[in-house]
Amino acid sequence: MTAALLITTLVLFSCIVGSRLSHKIGIPALFIFMVLGMLFGSDGFLKIPFDNYAFAQDICSVALIFIMFYGGFGTRWSEAKPVAVPALALSSLGVVLTAAVTGLFCVYVCGMEFWEGMLVGCVLSSTDAASVFSILRSKKLSLKDHTASLLELESGSNDPFAYMLMVLVLSIKGGKASAGALGLEVLAQIGFGLAVGAIVAVVAVYVLRHMAFSAMGLHTIYVFTVALFAYAAAAQLGGNGYLSVYVAGIIMGNSRLPHQKVLVGFFDAFTGLMQMLLFFLLGLLAFPSRMVPVLLPSLAIAVFLTVVARPLAVGLILLPLRRSIPQFLLVSWAGLRGAASIVFAIMALVTGDGTQSDIVHIVFCVVLFSIVLQGALLPWLAKKLRMIDTTGNVLRTFTDYAEESDMQFFNLLLEEGHPWINQPVRELKLPPDTILILLRRENEVMAPRGDTVLLPGDRLVMGALSYADSDPVELREIELTAGHKWCRRTISEIAPPADTLIVLVRRGRETLVPSGALRLERGDTVADQLAWSIRMLYEHPALCAEMGAAGALRGKEFSTEHYYAEFVRIVRDMIETGGAL
Repeated sequence: MTAALLITTLVLFSCIVGSRLSHKIGIPALFIFMVLGMLFGSDGFLKIPFDNYAFAQDICSVALIFIMFYGGFGTRWSEAKPVAVPALALSSLGVVLTAAVTGLFCVYVCGMEFWEGMLVGCVLSSTDAASVFSILRSKKLSLKDHTASLLELESGSNDPFAYMLMVLVLSIKGGKASAGALGLEVLAQIGFGLAVGAIVAVVAVYVLRHMAFSAMGLHTIYVFTVALFAYAAAAQLGGNGYLSVYVAGIIMGNSRLPHQKVLVGFFDAFTGLMQMLLFFLLGLLAFPSRMVPVLLPSLAIAVFLTVVARPLAVGLILLPLRRSIPQFLLVSWAGLRGAASIVFAIMALVTGDGTQSDIVHIVFCVVLFSIVLQGALLPWLAKKLRMIDTTGNVLRTFTDYAEESDMQFFNLLLEEGHPWINQPVRELKLPPDTILILLRRENEVMAPRGDTVLLPGDRLVMGALSYADSDPVELREIELTAGHKWCRRTISEIAPPADTLIVLVRRGRETLVPSGALRLERGDTVADQLAWSIRMLYEHPALCAEMGAAGALRGKEFSTEHYYAEFVRIVRDMIETGGAL
């Protein structure tokens, strides 16, 4: 048990380091994970014995459920809608054409048995979105004419069709289905897949909007369960489970859900773990010694698929739709093969009877060739074809992308002595990215104009852009409980770390600007941030001047007579109450 845990942690650490490396060199993390799997495997350094294809099939099938769900969940439909027709045509008709042409090449050139060749064509007919977007994200490449959205929608939706073709070919190869039965199976796969995915998603969205979960994390567990149910329910009815999961992900991802950012964060991390597990496991199953005999036919298939089969299918679909030649060429080249192809090959090996060719290692070699060659040249080709949109952002294709930071609203009560009192709105020196939205004066709510003069007791509703942690800056809030080492000490006495700046102290309903003489009390909430805050104050002298003016005003309000009178009052009260305050 302990040894297994140590190996697991070593694998995960290696995958994390490999992921960082992939972003720097522009090669998809998929390649790194699979290579690590081979290095850990029977032909590698650690000699981990693993050849249980049935177990690997079960693990990979579950991992694909969440990868495909999150693929749909992260697709921004508003960006994908303009290219929905060509993308869905590529993911359906394009898959059939690619599978047929590649299968015939395997039969008549590589010498495979007919149905085995067609099986290889089906397995290799799907493309991998994770590989493409790993490159686009690492290079920060945005593509013209909604090409990124087209690739994303095609890659996310063509896996179910490739899986369906594979199942049909296996049924025909095994003599288990007639022509009529195959037709009904196709209709059931598509019909139940679409219907179950849509129904499950609509119900799930309704529940999330109207049900109050007792704990914060339960809504995440609920969506996790929904993804599993969408797959299982469709598969149980004879439908395509992967299609159902993808449809459910698209509908839910493009709906307004409570705690959507939390859901995105969870599934981003979880699917990342699933991808590590999936790709490493696939690499673990591969034996480099078995790749040598199939290297030449695999290379031939890879070249034919890249320069003939894929461009032929893409051209027959995109060119009649009057898409541009540069887009046609780029989409043709960007059809990278990935994990789904290898998973389908394992399924074919486990469920297919009498398979003579080493399908798994053939597909594995083709995938490695596709990732290394096509992936490495994709940014160069995009530049040569002038398909890079220098003003765009590739992240806009995802539902978790926000073009601007979220707006935060807060209210401000103008008490006596506030520097804004008796000033018109137009003369206020507001911090950058801050606006005055509403003004409440007694029971009246008004929209402030430039000539509106602020009075004591006015309550202002203001909006400001929330902090976005694109820089390595940590914002923290510390509540001083009983026994905290900062209690009853001044800020100058606590000596926070050199890279930390205390910028705000909240005491009850009062917000205090920290100074070295401010004594912290139990219950105070201290917000601190890193040295970035110092740079912000330095870069905004108007804000510094305003803070200095506020401090000077407070200094002018200091009165010895006032504090003496207050002291006398407190002593008198103590005497009258027998020493109790």
